[in-house]
Amino acid sequence: MREVVAAACGEWPDSLPLFVRVSATDWVAGSWSNDDTIALTRELVPLGVDVIDCSSGGILLRVKIPVGPGYQTRFAARVKQETAARSAAVGLITSPQQADTIVRTGQADLVLLARALLRDPHWPLRAAHELRQKIAWPQQYERASKS
Repeated sequence: MREVVAAACGEWPDSLPLFVRVSATDWVAGSWSNDDTIALTRELVPLGVDVIDCSSGGILLRVKIPVGPGYQTRFAARVKQETAARSAAVGLITSPQQADTIVRTGQADLVLLARALLRDPHWPLRAAHELRQKIAWPQQYERASKS
């Protein structure tokens, strides 16, 4: 991982953040844990990593993962609290209010979405509306509304 980060930093502009996505735990006792992720993060930040994207599991068969709303947020919270890295939370973050709470309460520096955006590509615009935030519509949408 150190070699990959060093190679990426050699090519990646300093003006852009470098994210590393980790599986913060594999949900198996005695295997990779969030403690290991914290140790890894402490090695990666001095090398130039800006954000640790905290996912988990899904790499071993027959593992029981306690899936529920925001179930991986606690991994991002520990990374943020215990290291110098910014953290990103993922995992069943489905409502604008949930995402807003995660960031406002300091559980993570940002929220990343995947399946929520596949289900609703307008999620960010709807979220801004629900949270009463003014944002600009993409120019492509503006042009479409004028036809």
